[in-house]
Amino acid sequence: MSTGEADRDRIPVRGVRERTAAAMVRSAFTAPHVTTWLRADVTAMTELVTRLRGLTGLAGVRISPLLPVAKALLVTAGRNPLINSSWDEAAQEIVVRRQVNLGVATAVEHGLVVPNVKGADRLPLPELARALAELTATARAGRASPHDLSGGTITITNVGVFGIDGGTPILTPGESVILALGRIRDTPWMHRGEIVIRRVATLALSFDHRVMDGELGSVVLREIGAMLEDPALMFART
Repeated sequence: MSTGEADRDRIPVRGVRERTAAAMVRSAFTAPHVTTWLRADVTAMTELVTRLRGLTGLAGVRISPLLPVAKALLVTAGRNPLINSSWDEAAQEIVVRRQVNLGVATAVEHGLVVPNVKGADRLPLPELARALAELTATARAGRASPHDLSGGTITITNVGVFGIDGGTPILTPGESVILALGRIRDTPWMHRGEIVIRRVATLALSFDHRVMDGELGSVVLREIGAMLEDPALMFART
């Protein structure tokens, strides 16, 4: 062993970590990423999560803030179908998908996987909650199937679980949008004309600039933020 190698360790990159690394490089250097940020008062959203955890019909289902974030993203995709699309390089075309297969970035022992809920936009909230809980539990146990890991059309990631406020997420290859939820923190906030302590989180939306422009990206993120500030908007017909 050379002197230079004596003071360092090498970690072979195989399996999930190898595939994740290759996918992230492919995405970062093929899709022109743009990221927009929004701080939102999610007090009402966290109250909704608490209420959902107490419902008999959802007993035993793990309910996290990712559920209303997912629902808000799905509603927004219904209003703005272009975000649920991919770029066909060979044809130089945008391919808009007819159903949303919602990917959830999930940290596992040796890397990151993104299993997805097929047809998530067609699921009522209780079924979406169960599907998300089952999918992430299966992935963390290392039992995600090739079917679970393929065919995603849009992704969400909860970076707040790592204790950070936000980040710049990289698109899942073949997709045009990824939404990141940062840490939810008690924050002084102007509310109804007074500065009070509210629950605030940072949302980050990365998108493929070949598919979406900055105006649509801003509209999408603003709509999601509005629904997390007032969850009733998720269920309003517009």
